[in-house]
Amino acid sequence: MSELSETAARPGQARATGIGLVAIMLWAALALLTVHANGIPSFELLSLTFGVAFLAGLAALAMGGRERLAELRQPAAPWLTAFVGIFLYHALYFFALSAAPAAQASLIAYLWPLLIVLLSTLAAGQRLRLPHLIGAVLGLAGTFSLFLGKNTEAASAGAAMGYLAAFGCAFVWSGYSVANRKYGATPSGMLVGVCGAIAVAGAICHLVFETTIAPNGGQWLAIVALGLGPTGLAFFAWDHATKHGNLPLLGALSYLAPLVSTLLLILTGQAESSLAIIVAALLIIGGAAIAAKAA
Repeated sequence: MSELSETAARPGQARATGIGLVAIMLWAALALLTVHANGIPSFELLSLTFGVAFLAGLAALAMGGRERLAELRQPAAPWLTAFVGIFLYHALYFFALSAAPAAQASLIAYLWPLLIVLLSTLAAGQRLRLPHLIGAVLGLAGTFSLFLGKNTEAASAGAAMGYLAAFGCAFVWSGYSVANRKYGATPSGMLVGVCGAIAVAGAICHLVFETTIAPNGGQWLAIVALGLGPTGLAFFAWDHATKHGNLPLLGALSYLAPLVSTLLLILTGQAESSLAIIVAALLIIGGAAIAAKAA
């Protein structure tokens, strides 16, 4: 009987992991869209993008009737976990890309897939093996290689704060993704309410700490695209995937995002191709692949 239940669970896990891949591909556009919204203060951008995500998600739930809208009513623990994880990650991410060169900051933030592999292994009560440690060392080596031959922009005090924020992104998102596993019974529709709460919190922080800047046409397009994709649909897909998919494999697949993200930035002229960036991408992605194979 146990073999039958295990066999039945595998297709569901594979499907959930595939849904997670959708989120990963949407996040590959996060850096490019954030660059196109450059000039909008971090908390203002946070509020606007999650406001778009909230309105779109609420409309989708309303189409499903009262039963879907009821998914918003959930216990405090999953609400707080999602709110803190998503709010902190994006506040740090938007600041990082406004303060530091986009390609470098984005790659540092994408240390989170490697951390997911390591943290999920520890959370499952397993010991870290040599491949895990090799993967971690390669990921760190890739990060340090970003600073080889650094220019004045990359070495400024503001950029240093941006890099620090990017490191914070990696730890916040990996911690949230692993902790979210505990709330497998919580429907993903709850995240619509979380997006609304983040939009309000972002607006409050913006009014307290920042000066409002009215977005132009191009910035509005980037804001709407962010709200519908990387800060909208991607969260619902990732929420389902981290609750029901293969978490170590998701951590490894997530390294498709920094690869595609960096290529998009270079191809659109938002970042310059350099040996340091290429080496960093290969080391970080290779480290995750080795660590995930061990998992």
